[in-house]
Amino acid sequence: MAYPLGAITGVIFLKVEPYKFDPFVRFHAFQSIFLSLSYGVFFMGWNGFIGMLFDLKLGFLFSFVGPVMVLLQVACLLLLPFMMYKAFKFEYFSLPVIGPLAARWAG
Repeated sequence: MAYPLGAITGVIFLKVEPYKFDPFVRFHAFQSIFLSLSYGVFFMGWNGFIGMLFDLKLGFLFSFVGPVMVLLQVACLLLLPFMMYKAFKFEYFSLPVIGPLAARWAG
């Protein structure tokens, strides 16, 4: 349950008494926090890129970039239920960059 609201539920599970000492819960809580932060940073950069296209009078490229943005958003939305399923099955599913960082912070 650390994934539905991203960093909010991740921090809650790191502070709630029975779960804050469990390494499995801590791993998924930190991975949820880092995943939601990386979503925010990536999409802020992506929106900056799209804004730059319009500033440079290259708005016609939006017809190519727009569908890619929609596919990335759908992929991000599908990743959350997948991660919740893996955590429900008690699996340490580690995302490529975020997983090792979460494992290091979880202890």
